[in-house]
This record gives sequence, C-alpha cells and structure tokens, in this order.
Amino acid sequence: MEVKINREIRNYTENMFFGLSMRQFIFSVLTCGAAVALYFGLRDALGTETVSWLCMLGAAPFAALGFVRYHGMTAEKLIWTWVKSEFLLPKRLSFRPVNLWYEALRERYAAIKKEALKRNG
Repeated sequence: MEVKINREIRNYTENMFFGLSMRQFIFSVLTCGAAVALYFGLRDALGTETVSWLCMLGAAPFAALGFVRYHGMTAEKLIWTWVKSEFLLPKRLSFRPVNLWYEALRERYAAIKKEALKRNG
C-alpha cells in the first residue's frame, strides 16, 4: 500500500467530492450550470456552433475561480489584490539613486577639497 504525502504541508487539500476540494466542487457545479443555462437560453437565437463556443466562454470564468491559484492566492484574492493595487491604493513610485559611499564620506571629501584649495590657491 502506498500513501502519498505532500512535500509541502501547506499544499494539502482535503478531497470532498470526486477527488475535488469543496471549493473546486462548488465552482465545477456553477461552471456546468452556467454552460447549461447559456445553451438553453441561446440555442433558439443562434446556431449550434456559436452556442457551444459561448457556453465554453461563459463557463470559463467560473472554472478559473475554482481552480486557479497564483502565488498561493485564490482567484478572488488575486482579483481583490489587483483592484486594491491599481485603483484603491495607487502609488507613484520614483527611483532616486543614493551613493552611500559618497554620503558616508561627504564630510571627509569636503575637508580634503578645502585643504587642496588652500595649498593651490
């Protein structure tokens, strides 16, 4: 008998239904529901091929919300983080280089320059 153990304990997810976590299962049901609703809502107005493409495009956001993880964040957290960084808390970042060596020895350089002016001038 073989038992699979994750290398990273934080990657562990509890499987609830059909090998999916509860979150993945709920979003899978929502994905199927959206595809079915789009199909029955649009099948009379559009052709079969167009409706099939619209079903896939309409169901894709629900599937992404359930299964996508980026830097350990779920899709909702990722969207909220993006909205906060772009719209709610925009910052203008400017780069101002600082010469730490010059700052540390600025007084010493000024004294050397003063002595050189005295000797030469």
